[in-house]
Amino acid sequence: MENLETVIFQIILHGGNGKSSAMEAIQEAKKGNFAGAEEKLKESSAALNEAHHIQTSLIQGEIRGEKTEISLLMVHAQDHLMNAITMRDLASEMVDLYRAIKLPGTLN
Repeated sequence: MENLETVIFQIILHGGNGKSSAMEAIQEAKKGNFAGAEEKLKESSAALNEAHHIQTSLIQGEIRGEKTEISLLMVHAQDHLMNAITMRDLASEMVDLYRAIKLPGTLN
């Protein structure tokens, strides 16, 4: 297994990329570029899925008895990832709202 700090930083990196793409999706929707917004949401989901896979591998390791050191950095990575996932979910809703405002009759 890679150095634990490297793994933790990968969670932070992919979480940050996912959050940034989610914010970019909102900006694209605000401009009325819904195709661009959807693409940014896909990018966000891909980055967050990568972070989630890393997190899952740590959890599976712990289930197998491989203890993971809980550090402030690990807590930060988990917090960062969960906030990024929340941002992606909210961005998706905001894209839908912008679509409904700019293209009446499109809200599901």
